[in-house]
Amino acid sequence: MALSYNRIVIKIGSNVLTREDGLPDLERISHLVAQISEIKKQGKEVILVSSGAVASGRSLLSVSDKFDAVATRQLFASIGQVKLINTYSELFQKHNLVCAQVLVTKEDFRDRLHYLNMQNCFSILLQHNVVPVVNENDVISVTELMFTDNDELAGLIASMLKADALIILSNVDGIYNGDPKKREFEGDSGNNYFCFKSFFFYNGPKVAIWKRWDDDQITHGP
Repeated sequence: MALSYNRIVIKIGSNVLTREDGLPDLERISHLVAQISEIKKQGKEVILVSSGAVASGRSLLSVSDKFDAVATRQLFASIGQVKLINTYSELFQKHNLVCAQVLVTKEDFRDRLHYLNMQNCFSILLQHNVVPVVNENDVISVTELMFTDNDELAGLIASMLKADALIILSNVDGIYNGDPKKREFEGDSGNNYFCFKSFFFYNGPKVAIWKRWDDDQITHGP
């Protein structure tokens, strides 16, 4: 299916990437990469916001419950991010595409210099047909430093890059289906996108396509 958008942010949640036992679902990840590659063949720019580092780390190492939960999450994220980006790299290579890892924190959106550096990084990656794979840096993002979830991160990335659409793959309920001018969002949407279509994706996940609704009101950063 041809898409009318030129720059698309796609967010894939942990529940979409993992099996019922919490470990990575490689078959599903492979299928998602194949479909993203088809979008790339249409000449579109795609930015992938992907969870899954902690789940990938959990598949490599078992940790006793006696360790602190925050430290255990940092451990899983540290080793899991390597496995996650290697998995994406190998799968995208099968479609003759190169991907890049971009790890960010909430502070990167608060500091002007960090924000501009991040923006420049995305720009050069997209100019060279690279697929940025973005995730929160869970190694240093703990407690109050964390994003609410990767939906928030994806919205901020979409707004910063003035994406034409934000596609969220999720298996949770509660996705809005209207214009925020007419219907209030719970909390601060912060990205000026509204859900105009939602449907079920191959093999289960729900898809919500969020469309930018007012270019003049897009926040361009700090």
